[in-house]
Amino acid sequence: MKKNLVVLTGAGMSAESGISTFRDAGGLWEQYPVEQVATPEGYARNPELVINFYNERRKQLLDVQPNDGHRGLAAMEQDFNVTVVTQNVDNLHERAGSTHVIHLHGELTKVCSSRDPYNPHYIRELKPEEYEVHIGDKAGDGSQLRPFIVWFGEAVPEIETAVKYVEKADIFVIIGTSMNVYPAAGLLYYVPAGAEVYLIDPKPVDTHSDRPVHVIRKGASEGVRELRGLLVP
Repeated sequence: MKKNLVVLTGAGMSAESGISTFRDAGGLWEQYPVEQVATPEGYARNPELVINFYNERRKQLLDVQPNDGHRGLAAMEQDFNVTVVTQNVDNLHERAGSTHVIHLHGELTKVCSSRDPYNPHYIRELKPEEYEVHIGDKAGDGSQLRPFIVWFGEAVPEIETAVKYVEKADIFVIIGTSMNVYPAAGLLYYVPAGAEVYLIDPKPVDTHSDRPVHVIRKGASEGVRELRGLLVP
């Protein structure tokens, strides 16, 4: 019987692939204030700026590849029931071969209705040749197509799905996230008392928890390699 391995990943997971983080020095929030490009109010004020911002993020996906950390997690599906819960909006986990990925903050390669963002009838996966979305491109309900991204101030519908898997985890791994963004950071509170917890990050991270955590002070690729060595006989 395979153990349940649940992995929470953040921006540090994809940083080695060349995807800009938002919060670090020189990150995207320094170039684009969060209020402009990642809030419903910013979108209402200047939809063209927001749509173009995500067009650029999407095009970046064409130039990056999954790193060894992504591939290592995918390979662990041979030995564990792996669920990846990611705060990232890129598709690198899927491209590396992970088959069960829960995206808490939306998906860059998808667009949806401006009027009813979570209506599955209007959510569409874009092919690479469609990565440029324009003002005037309409969803099925006639509203402007918007990025399928959970912005600040919006609900995080997938958090409940994530909690269900975290509550059944035998092993819980945190990779490349500051543990400061809620509700994702609160997932640690749902990990069963008997589960092992690992944290992979080259920088110190405050988990805001008293439970024992096995810390691997390395980047995603090296850290996942060490984790596999510890977990896979």
